[in-house]
Amino acid sequence: MIATIHPITIQGEILANASKSSMQRACAAALLHHGTTHIINPGNSFDDLAAIEMIQKLGAVVIKNNDGSISIESNGVSPISNELNCGESGLGIRMFTPIAALSKSSLTINGSGSLLKRPMHFFDEVLPQIGIQINSTNGFLPFTIQGPLKPVDITIDGSLSSQFLTGLLMAYGAAKADGVTITVRDLKSRPYIDLTLKVMEAFGTIVRNNDYASFEFHAADQKNKKASIEYQVEGDWSGAAFLLVAGAVAGSITVKGLDVFSTQADKAILQALSDAGAALSVQEHQIEVKSLPLKAFHFNATDCPDLFPPLVALAAFCEGTTVIEGVNRLEHKESNRGISLQKEFGKLGVEIKLQDNLMLITGLRNGLQLSTVQSGTVHSHHDHRIAMASAIAALNANGPVTIEDAEAINKSYPAFYSHLQQLGVRVITEI
Repeated sequence: MIATIHPITIQGEILANASKSSMQRACAAALLHHGTTHIINPGNSFDDLAAIEMIQKLGAVVIKNNDGSISIESNGVSPISNELNCGESGLGIRMFTPIAALSKSSLTINGSGSLLKRPMHFFDEVLPQIGIQINSTNGFLPFTIQGPLKPVDITIDGSLSSQFLTGLLMAYGAAKADGVTITVRDLKSRPYIDLTLKVMEAFGTIVRNNDYASFEFHAADQKNKKASIEYQVEGDWSGAAFLLVAGAVAGSITVKGLDVFSTQADKAILQALSDAGAALSVQEHQIEVKSLPLKAFHFNATDCPDLFPPLVALAAFCEGTTVIEGVNRLEHKESNRGISLQKEFGKLGVEIKLQDNLMLITGLRNGLQLSTVQSGTVHSHHDHRIAMASAIAALNANGPVTIEDAEAINKSYPAFYSHLQQLGVRVITEI
């Protein structure tokens, strides 16, 4: 699909879409829960749908209710298929693999698209240490596993992604680990582990977090499990980050449905907007952002690498050179995101330099719009966040911006273009 975004001054309010980070974790916890889970405000992104399919193949029964919620009946992991597919979800493959290995069954786990190119060597190194046989394709998908997982003391590397740890935490909890510790070296994206622990606690499983260096399981800590649990999926700070940046660069916007006390890592967008000088009003149930003259900022995105794309769109309209740390977290996303941002924003006249672990974005100079975003055609690289960042940059460009492979947004935010239209944006799509 091709989408053409026309520049305009936006105005209006939007209800944030459901967080796929919260939704996928809730699906996993519901699968592991022996009883009924009612999920309120479920997501419908491609990653969310892949998570629902995964838990169904692992034995859960999913019922869609008339009020939009879903109910999940489960007695734990009991596969009804020996083939599982995580779609393109990085969280899905990393979280559900150790969970699936709670079963004694031999299971083949696969994915599609960019996920086939993302390294999974972690599993080759770690799974055999916890009693799981694995046969992979040189560290890539597909691979075959056979459990059952045996929770023992283990030390893992947390520098590539916290998602591997999320899967181990959930699987260890379901295996009733007692007196067992997972030690982690160099853990990145700590807020996502906060989210994992928060979801686990909502389902009655307590893990002791020793300053993110180790995580302990003790039977005495555990709560009595409820037969029926209701869980409400949070609004998505990752998707809302693009909307909030849109307000900062192209008008004014009110975003509702976000939890200001959320553990989601991408809530840090508020700090970046504040540092850039946007007019920001944070209230309990809504966030308002209005355009003001913006200044360059310095931001460390090591723990929230998904913010790079909206931060680049923001930096393009800030006076001076913005510096963002954490580029080494971008190589194994849906695309090599640092290179993709540099290439595609370069087509729109925005200069981006990559220096070791830093990204430098040249914005406005001396109050003059010498680096105004130019009209042009970009490609999403089948990366949902590249597509959305390009669309936001287009709102204050000197002409329309056309995005090729624009349907990539369905991975996380299917309503993104329709939400832009609600704000007054002219979006023309072609198949």
